[in-house]
Amino acid sequence: PKPSVILLPKCHWWLSSAMAGLELQTLAVTVGEHGVYHVELARPEMRNAMNWRFWSELRQVFDALAQDAECRAIVLSARGKSFSAGLDLTDAGNMPPPAEDPARQGLRFIKHLTVMQDGVTAVENCLKPTIVAVQGACVGAGVDLITACDVRLCSADAFFCIKEAAVGLAADVGTLARLPKIVGNDSIVRELALTARDCPADEAKSFGLVSRVLPSQEEAIRAAKAIAQQIAELSPVAIVGTKKNLNFARDHTVAESLDYVKTWNACMLQTQDFQKAIAASLKKAKPAFSKL
Repeated sequence: PKPSVILLPKCHWWLSSAMAGLELQTLAVTVGEHGVYHVELARPEMRNAMNWRFWSELRQVFDALAQDAECRAIVLSARGKSFSAGLDLTDAGNMPPPAEDPARQGLRFIKHLTVMQDGVTAVENCLKPTIVAVQGACVGAGVDLITACDVRLCSADAFFCIKEAAVGLAADVGTLARLPKIVGNDSIVRELALTARDCPADEAKSFGLVSRVLPSQEEAIRAAKAIAQQIAELSPVAIVGTKKNLNFARDHTVAESLDYVKTWNACMLQTQDFQKAIAASLKKAKPAFSKL
């Protein structure tokens, strides 16, 4: 049997064919039981501020987990007292390379920002559900990241801040695109984005940014792992199909979404998982599903 392996910053193990060759400095990946993987932001000494390397590592890890047949659900958390202080302003790599011509400078900025956006979007596009556990500060790009996750939990000491307006720009890595669709409350989204104020955990729960507030970081991570375990016990075909269709429905009309899921299930209901689940239900037993 394949042993559990931990990828630690500045270390490298052969985890699976999908994860092979990844050398991580800003993230750590732990293989848990029953297909639950744990991804951690691993720069606690920098309050998990996101340097230039982080964006490519984030995409590489989640693209790899999307292809990993063993992976069924993902827990995302951060080491240390803060989830993330946002963009690492001490890393010059986070700034696009200069150009004398304004048009060329603009084109370089677009290319540069696309790398950052693609890193966060990889979390959303990975059809293995991601449950994030937030503690302490979740600022700027940290909010961008959690809005790409499927389920959000936090500890009681967590607070959220769309900080960009306070430093002279509009948030551009995902918050303004995703947050309105997550919470369905245009007024609070605009208030938080336009004032750049802190939003405490209880308030975040009240308008649906997080689904649960736990007393501590440890309990938030434990709750996230419990949810991931519940997901991992279900048919992986059903899970990836559910996330795929939820993502599609968010960005399309009801009629288009009904048509899409009709076509999807015309193929996916041919899976053996459907018969296994029905048979197990009749026997009041827990079904066992093959990996993807």
